Amino acid sequence: GDARVRGQTGVVSERRGSYPFIDFRLLNNTTLSGEIGTKKKVKRLLSFQRYFHASRLLRGIVPQASLYLLDEDYLGQARHMLSKVGMWDFDIFLFDRLTNGNSLVTLLCHLFNVHGLIHHFQLDMVTLHRFFVMVQEDYHSQNPYHNAVHAADVTQAMHCYLKEPKLANFLTPSDIMLGLLAAAAHDVDHPGVNQPFLIKTKHHLASLYQNVSVLENHHWRSTIGMLRESRLLAHLPKEVTQDIEQQLGSLILATDINRQNEFLIRLKSHLDNQDLRLEDAQDRHFMLQIALKCADICNPCRVWDLSKQWSERVCEEFYRQGDLEQKFELEISPLCNQQKDTVPSIQIGFMTYIVEPLFERWAQFTGNTPLSENMLNHLRRNKAKWRSLLHKQHSSSRSNDHSGQVTGSQEQTLNEEETP
Repeated sequence: GDARVRGQTGVVSERRGSYPFIDFRLLNNTTLSGEIGTKKKVKRLLSFQRYFHASRLLRGIVPQASLYLLDEDYLGQARHMLSKVGMWDFDIFLFDRLTNGNSLVTLLCHLFNVHGLIHHFQLDMVTLHRFFVMVQEDYHSQNPYHNAVHAADVTQAMHCYLKEPKLANFLTPSDIMLGLLAAAAHDVDHPGVNQPFLIKTKHHLASLYQNVSVLENHHWRSTIGMLRESRLLAHLPKEVTQDIEQQLGSLILATDINRQNEFLIRLKSHLDNQDLRLEDAQDRHFMLQIALKCADICNPCRVWDLSKQWSERVCEEFYRQGDLEQKFELEISPLCNQQKDTVPSIQIGFMTYIVEPLFERWAQFTGNTPLSENMLNHLRRNKAKWRSLLHKQHSSSRSNDHSGQVTGSQEQTLNEEETP
């Protein structure tokens, strides 16, 4: 029954090897030729995929976390890194290599233990581990950006934010578990293309969610399906699990970049009026939403070496979508044209219109803590470096009249675009 529930949510089948990670044969054979394809066919495909995946897990046929198969030297390095998991310069790429691609599972097991969530919620360790493996495996490693390493990075950032005194003093175990779970699963089964692409190709997910927060709804529903399949929370009262499922949805849906102004205006109002009451569950939940939004787009606030890698990865994913659109003779989406949209220009616009306004408000909320100041300093330095690189690009390509400057029209583009 649970497998069927998840199939009906419209999960994109995992086809390990398709590019850029959506079943484009199905898309090409149906939507692009003017047909939608029968719902029965899609449901049968998706339900089988989910049933097969779940039945393997429930029978105990799961890959062991490769961390335990590594030699002692790698194990020691990974353990040493986990002892510093609350540091902002945590290198998630190195950690992923040390754990042999199991950064998300290893990180989550550690954080659930550190925060006392396993004991508090009486969670079965084997079931918990299996659930984390399900989440990690539902990310597509072929995506340059929206993969399990991004999920681990966001989870590590969320852990840092949950420790901020202004928030930490009021958080309940439920708040912490919701924050970590939402961070870990916020992009699960991401197809590597954005919402406008799914809408214009009449993909079944766009139809299912009526073109509203299509990807975010899919990430949420996929997460619920895995929670139910794993039976991780089956021992809790039904009303508790229902509340957890709804709050997870509210958190994950908050990462929709189209709702950026809605959250910024509300946060500004709270801060200006000084009326946030974190004793109230509703206000705490709102700040968890803001924390997750910050964690999701914190890459420009990391040290340059890490920030630059993420910037290049997200742009590579944009360019892959642009190549796909060109192949299918569709209009190339904003920021997806490798010939016109350079990495520096995309990043400067993203930082200016999306990241800076949010993190300046977050710093105001935290009271300009060392972490907030550190993030803003990195953000300013990174932006200056991208400006310098952009200037060099202009100097070398002026003869080709190739301009990558951020224009007023790009501000609108960035607010409509599915961003990192």
